Amino acid sequence: MLATAWALRRTVETVMALCLMAMVALTFADVIGRRLFGAPIYGAHDITEHLMALVVFCGLPLVTAAGAHLTIDLFDRLIGQRWMGWWRALTAILVVGILCLLAWLFIRHGLNAARISEVSQALRLPRGPLYLFIAASFALSALAATILALTGPMVDADDTHEEDPL
Repeated sequence: MLATAWALRRTVETVMALCLMAMVALTFADVIGRRLFGAPIYGAHDITEHLMALVVFCGLPLVTAAGAHLTIDLFDRLIGQRWMGWWRALTAILVVGILCLLAWLFIRHGLNAARISEVSQALRLPRGPLYLFIAASFALSALAATILALTGPMVDADDTHEEDPL
């Protein structure tokens, strides 16, 4: 099971890197075409928009599984060590609830976009599948947040490094 999770992580990381490289190449070609030849790539904005969503929402479950979201210890001193376990459980439940709510909202939005045939402006790319992909990303992130709360972060020792304090 754990080997499958790591293989899935590597696959998603590869897809993210390829989407990011495609975005860079497309933007570079679009700028060169626009500046040198007066001919931008038609629909580059639509493609970049979709690729950006893929990069961001492929990464969301990975960041969640690694426990790498930005955290603020604003209330930690007020709560005290005695109640810290309860505080962490409460925040984990809140995070999972919010991620599930966002998944549900994007499922509704994706189904509505498919029903009304919502498309991008230039290339008329359908938006429904993209919204449903975002919903799946939020759902996987909720699952990852649940697993994170129960077992701890999914971190590769080769991917981490010690940071100097500020």
